[in-house]
Amino acid sequence: MAIQVTLPNGAQREYEVGTSISSVAESISTSLAKNALVGKINGQVVDLTTEIAVDSKVAIVTLDDAEGLEVYRHSAAHLMAQAIKRLYGGENVKLGIGPVIEDGFFYDIDIEQTLTPDDLRKIEKEMEKIVSENVPIRRREVSREEAKNIFGALGDPYKLELIDAIPGDAPISIYDQGEFFDLCRGPHVPSTGRIKVFKLLNVSGAYWRGDSKNKMLQRIYGTAFAKKQQLDDYLFQLEEAKKRDHRKLGKELELFMFSEEAPGMPFYLPKGMIVRNELEQYSRYLQNARDYKEVRTPFIMNQRLWEQSGHWDHYQENMYFTEVDEVKFALKPMNCPGHMLIFKSALRSYRDLPIRIAEFGQVHRHEFSGALNGMMRVRTFCQDDAHIFVRPDQIQDEISRVLQLIDEIYGCFGFEYSIGLSTRPEDSMGDPELWDQAESALHSVLQATGIPYKINEADGAFYGPKIDFRITDALKRSWQCATIQLDFQMPEKFDLSYIGDDGQKHRPVVIHRAIYGSIDRFIGILTEHFAGAFPLWLSPVQAIVLPIAPVHAEYANAVVEKLKAEGVRAVADDRNEKIGYRIREAQLSKTPYMLVVGDNEVSTQSVAVRKRGSQDQSQPVITVETILTQLTSEIANKALS
Repeated sequence: MAIQVTLPNGAQREYEVGTSISSVAESISTSLAKNALVGKINGQVVDLTTEIAVDSKVAIVTLDDAEGLEVYRHSAAHLMAQAIKRLYGGENVKLGIGPVIEDGFFYDIDIEQTLTPDDLRKIEKEMEKIVSENVPIRRREVSREEAKNIFGALGDPYKLELIDAIPGDAPISIYDQGEFFDLCRGPHVPSTGRIKVFKLLNVSGAYWRGDSKNKMLQRIYGTAFAKKQQLDDYLFQLEEAKKRDHRKLGKELELFMFSEEAPGMPFYLPKGMIVRNELEQYSRYLQNARDYKEVRTPFIMNQRLWEQSGHWDHYQENMYFTEVDEVKFALKPMNCPGHMLIFKSALRSYRDLPIRIAEFGQVHRHEFSGALNGMMRVRTFCQDDAHIFVRPDQIQDEISRVLQLIDEIYGCFGFEYSIGLSTRPEDSMGDPELWDQAESALHSVLQATGIPYKINEADGAFYGPKIDFRITDALKRSWQCATIQLDFQMPEKFDLSYIGDDGQKHRPVVIHRAIYGSIDRFIGILTEHFAGAFPLWLSPVQAIVLPIAPVHAEYANAVVEKLKAEGVRAVADDRNEKIGYRIREAQLSKTPYMLVVGDNEVSTQSVAVRKRGSQDQSQPVITVETILTQLTSEIANKALS
């Protein structure tokens, strides 16, 4: 009996029922069969050995495809697990989970021995040996009872727990790899010989299934690429990222600090506070020009407010609580409920809308200590939050305005970005019809603007779908920052209304909007993006004046006063140190401009200019008025260099 296979280019071919994906690849071309890793049947990624039973759309997946690289990395995680079992004895190693993550993979293992970098090198060598053996990787489906017997005999509690979590009607599969086998839904590459380029990166602790009540396992991180040059480039990027680590630079540049007295809560030092204030003032200026009204809401509010908003049911585990006068209060994890109260505090007309409320609001969210990461993951941070209350007919125009604002702000830092539309999550609240209405509205806005976007299924906020923005930094890393959320739920929860042109009450729609997202995290991203060398307008110290000798100190300080009088953040370094030493110190502090003054400069009322990063070793001598004009112009224009 014949079946019809439709290929990605639209071509149709006939094959016998039960023809495998690998056979289809061979029938197309020898080179395709050689490069094939897995296939797709009607969009589902499957092993090459999978047989085609009915008329289907079929694609052959290679390492050039995103799905191929993902399967390749997942197979590398199994390769690593097999090597660990061989080296440390199968009975001594219990395997947790080994998923693919961005840029690589990891495997959580339970082993008594604490693994070191030397162990990782040993594991890599064993992996290379298994690759040379070119061990076939084959799938077999088993019953739930068989699976429990197999992993029960190994005394593996983690696999047994995973088996129990598999839905009753779902198939249970095991992948065999020589003497090694693992519970896995797959798919995988056809043999270990296909995994050529990989590297184990580090090992850390991780609670089983992310729950601090469970045992701490050892998590081994690795990566794999199609070509060695890609791996080399990635490893170089990692080294460069270490040099740019915002925690290291934040300490060296005296921007911020952390203390055990307040885990996950940054302390801003004077220079870091300058950066933060500049970011806020820039955003505030743009918002004021767009008719946003700035407000400030309390840090703690009554528990009943959070019950009303839905946070109590959907976000309670991420919140901090306290008691005042025997009444329970919560530190706000979000600013939106406070803004709902502000809207509700007065009678609103349809003529008043849109109402744009903005706040640089400090919020608190509980994070596990193991998840804390400098400014990137904290327990308290400032959101550049805004809530726009609109009529339904104003949704598209207002979101378009927000899109333009985000584009302007990100352009100021030279950031490129991508957009994703996140849809209804499993723990959503409210009427599904309202969700459909909100998602449809966001689709319409994005399609009308012509901006390309991808769908992030089930990744919306619990109260509404959202548009997420991922910026790309100097190391080509992606960071999720800005968000636009369309919310039909909160107005219902808080019974918000405005009087329409018909004299009746109508329900507004709320657009939640943040651009930096977390200002603290954005500062961490900027620190790494610019490697601490902030643009002139953001730099805590914009110019440092360096007298060659003590006799020139008085003139140096006079220059500083002229600069400061025009709003330039300038200091003089008149320490009794050699000029070369002080210049190197200024370079290490990443000061944008060094102005050197000696006998000639004093007599001509000028400065010798050294600009950060300039390859020109000469020091042009210009008047103080000229450098002042240059600096104030660069600051006003927010020049990137």
